[in-house]
Amino acid sequence: MPLGANAMFLAADPPRTRAARGNPGRLRAALAAAQRHVRSAAQLFRLAQDALRHAAPPDAPHHHRDLLAAAFELGLQVLRMTLSSVNWRRREMVRWLVTCATELGLDALLSIMQNWYELFTPTEATGPVAAAAMSHATALRLGLSFEQQEKLSTCARSLALQCAAKDPPGCALSALSVCEGSADAFEAACAAVGGAAARGALASSQLFAVARYMEQRGQPARAMRLATLAMRNLHLHYNQDSHPAIADIHWAVALAHSLGRAELQAMLPLLVKNVQCAPVLSDVLRRCCVAAAGCSRARPPPPRPPTPLRPLLEAALRAYASTTHARLAHISPRHYADFVDFLGKARDTFALAHDGPHQFAALLQEIKLKYKGKKKLMFLVKERFG
Repeated sequence: MPLGANAMFLAADPPRTRAARGNPGRLRAALAAAQRHVRSAAQLFRLAQDALRHAAPPDAPHHHRDLLAAAFELGLQVLRMTLSSVNWRRREMVRWLVTCATELGLDALLSIMQNWYELFTPTEATGPVAAAAMSHATALRLGLSFEQQEKLSTCARSLALQCAAKDPPGCALSALSVCEGSADAFEAACAAVGGAAARGALASSQLFAVARYMEQRGQPARAMRLATLAMRNLHLHYNQDSHPAIADIHWAVALAHSLGRAELQAMLPLLVKNVQCAPVLSDVLRRCCVAAAGCSRARPPPPRPPTPLRPLLEAALRAYASTTHARLAHISPRHYADFVDFLGKARDTFALAHDGPHQFAALLQEIKLKYKGKKKLMFLVKERFG
């Protein structure tokens, strides 16, 4: 049957639509014809949208339940058809189905959540679907009792836990958020996310995001465990001084420092091992010095880092020395000024070590000899540092 025949009368022919609304048999026949013969998800979606408009016009005091149910059935088929394909209207389709289910009532909302795996990806299910189910607006729209709201929320939390187990990278944060209202569900979500993190299923950026969330929710110990896992998975090379993870590194070290010396001592070896970017190491070192001295950042740090921070200082010095040679190996004249500024930052960090000025002087002498052919650069270096 072509689309323009019985299947499309719901949307394209208002008189026939009104007739169908008064004739359940014709409505069921048209719905069956559309489901059986229409192969285009876009056309089915358009038909479902039009059916919903006729079934629940904004100014109408009552809805036509049979036509509303037909729109919902078409929407379910659209979601199944597009679940495993790439469809640019997929987000719109998901939100529309949630709206249609809300218009239909509590049972329809419960149904799409209980059968989410047939209709939605895990990220869709824990995102717009669960959010709509647990929103205050939905409860008001449906006039739900407290018991009905709890039933809907329990179903959404169960969905979130299933999604977190199936797709931890995509669902960790949203699953935790959905489960917040129940202590047991939140504990289960934390366990699922923690297990996925321990298995290496989450990237460092995702682990940092979940760790920050845990700290905001008053779970600093859990935040610290996740931040430690994130640091183990993170690798910052010498030339990545604008990496997006730098802010996370500073946050993780500050969290460790706030929890005590043991946590900071556990974090620093990971930082030394996985971060080779000299400016990042130097900045972390200075912040730790300020925190250790108990003074504000507006005041200069103490001249010598305390003993627990010595490995971090040594790592920063090594990183500055190796980065200096790496940058000089491929430097061009347009980068000379930046390089001299880099050496200035290196000198400030070398000054924190007991024999740092001597080490920096030796580094300068080495580059003056090795790169003496770069006369303009060596002139700038001598002008700045002597």
